[in-house]
Amino acid sequence: MDSLLGDAAERLFAQTCTPAVMRGIEQGQPAAPAWQACEDAGFADALVPETLGGAGLDLPEALPVVLAAGRHLCPYPIAHTMLARAWLARLGRPRPAGSIALAPHGLAIQGKRVTGASVPWIRAADHLLAQINGQVWLLATSAGHAQPNGVHGSLDGDAWWPLADAQCLGNGSPLDELAATAYAGLMAGAMERVLTLTLDYANTRAQFGKPIGRFQAVQQQISVMAEQVWAARMAAQLAFQGHGGLPQAMLAAMGKARASQAAPIVADIAHAVHGAIGITAEYDLQLYTRRLREWRLAGGSESHWHERIGAHALGSGADALTYLRTALCGAA
Repeated sequence: MDSLLGDAAERLFAQTCTPAVMRGIEQGQPAAPAWQACEDAGFADALVPETLGGAGLDLPEALPVVLAAGRHLCPYPIAHTMLARAWLARLGRPRPAGSIALAPHGLAIQGKRVTGASVPWIRAADHLLAQINGQVWLLATSAGHAQPNGVHGSLDGDAWWPLADAQCLGNGSPLDELAATAYAGLMAGAMERVLTLTLDYANTRAQFGKPIGRFQAVQQQISVMAEQVWAARMAAQLAFQGHGGLPQAMLAAMGKARASQAAPIVADIAHAVHGAIGITAEYDLQLYTRRLREWRLAGGSESHWHERIGAHALGSGADALTYLRTALCGAA
């Protein structure tokens, strides 16, 4: 099942989420055509129970789709949407049509407005599921007012909505665990693609009469990169453990922390191997490394999640080995 689903996602994203499409959406073109192809394929409802019209998959089965989305830099929040729709379905809430971005941090109610800085995916998503003062709100991006956040090519932005247009869903489980899970999977997929680009370049770029990938110094850097990429892959597998389509808190925390920790190392080595060509607009590497640095911070950086894990470990009263064993097995 994992292979079938992952292969189907890989084919779809390869056709509909090309680097040219990504560049166009960064420059202001709509993401709707690319999103509709994904919606029509049924991936958005993959985690929704079958009784409610979804595929009824569990988190580990959905990971191949999210990894493929990261490898192709899907310019819409498919990972967020899958988790958000599952979350809404299990609360008995209606699921809005279109893509849904998760915003566990950064939004506030100020007077008669809901405001946010660097709101995730605001330029591409149809809706935003946000946590504000312990309550969950559903916001339609079409009802808001968004503007670029000043970061080149970012799909995030500053935004505000009239409070009257915001729908309060009441208290709910923390959205940051959902966001952490989504970003862990996306980052792992994107880092796999960065490793592939770097290996291809190192094996074709010749200097002093042979490919630069045959020089020991370059090989050593690439070996460090590969170690980080596969650590991020395992971290995503940890994050995508859970029941009922929802993640376990500490596994999501550990997954996002490790993926965020790997991202700058992978990006730095990739650019070191590529040299100047890696930052040119025409070359795809910079699309991935820019997004990785953004996703590293989105939903909480490694420092944020390390603090959460540390506080949870201290509060458990267990020794370090027992905590690691039980937390990694999902018993914590």
